[in-house]
Amino acid sequence: MSQQNRIVVKVGTNVLTREDGKLDALIFREIVVQLVKLKREGWCPILVSSGAVGAGKSVLGESQIKDEAIRRQVFSAIGQTTLMKRYFELFIEYGVVCAQVLATKEDFTEGEHYQNMINCFEGLLSEGIIPIVNENDVVSLTELMFTDNDELAGLTARMVRAKKLVVLSNVDGIYDQDKKVVHVVPLNDTVVKSYISTEKSGLGRGGMQSKYAIANLCAVNGVETYIANGKVDNVVLDIIQGKEIGTRFLTK
Repeated sequence: MSQQNRIVVKVGTNVLTREDGKLDALIFREIVVQLVKLKREGWCPILVSSGAVGAGKSVLGESQIKDEAIRRQVFSAIGQTTLMKRYFELFIEYGVVCAQVLATKEDFTEGEHYQNMINCFEGLLSEGIIPIVNENDVVSLTELMFTDNDELAGLTARMVRAKKLVVLSNVDGIYDQDKKVVHVVPLNDTVVKSYISTEKSGLGRGGMQSKYAIANLCAVNGVETYIANGKVDNVVLDIIQGKEIGTRFLTK
């Protein structure tokens, strides 16, 4: 299977959840349907999905655990099963099998862990299975945690030598000083960075600065990267069809 057909789609917590913090069933189906269509069109999709901690919170409610790290582990342990159950049931409706890939930062360090991860992805993709990647929050220690799932998506895209990376957020892309979406970012452009706020929103750990850094790094490494609004219908398919949507980071 050609590595040129590989596409990594990252969907953030703020996309997958409603305003009340609960999982948005309609968005889950929208994401799955788009990935199934991509697969039928000859693409090889890999999904990097946030949402485990948010899903755990929606099931358990308020926790009595005072230690933030342990509380996160508990929410993630509950939420990861909820998340994967939802994805599995949706994908199987369309005759597509998905698989869970939980990762820590150590898995992307050169050596045995790195090779094992490559072997895992190659095996899944060769069988036509869609990998669903998430950080293993249950076992990740602070020093082994990714900055956020944007970093995980970027590492995954570079590992599998994807052609495209699509980072889905709850905004339309990067805005300029006039509050208009910047649709194209040339390679190594630094002007766009000055437009970006340092604020983070919702349940996610990342922010637009993180997305910019990851997108820029991926573009330098030959992975065309987009930041777009995951709440918009058919956003991934529109990007593949070349429509001017979101912020596109050009490769060399």
